[in-house]
Amino acid sequence: MSTSIDNLKSFDPFADTGDDETHTPDHIHIRCQQRNGRKTITTVQGIPKEYDFKKILKSLKKDFGCNGHINKDEELGEILQLQGDQRQKVTDFLTQQLNIDKKIIQVHGF
Repeated sequence: MSTSIDNLKSFDPFADTGDDETHTPDHIHIRCQQRNGRKTITTVQGIPKEYDFKKILKSLKKDFGCNGHINKDEELGEILQLQGDQRQKVTDFLTQQLNIDKKIIQVHGF
């Protein structure tokens, strides 16, 4: 009698879907990463370079009442980091204020 034990396989809920489109330049990726305990960070990568990142960050910080900064990565470009889980608010801001199509925004996380 052979029994399949599929429920013991490890599953990472924070892993992406596994497709190769995780670093596509035409998509904006919004991720929520857990730090220590209940603290989280929201990262936004893939915003087109024609936008002013400093003005976007300043507006996001003021509207959401959180802190944040810009990380510069060689491969991924400039990445916005915000304190807390701001995924839905950032998505709304990008679609309403910057008129970015919701089809190119991908939200990751739990």
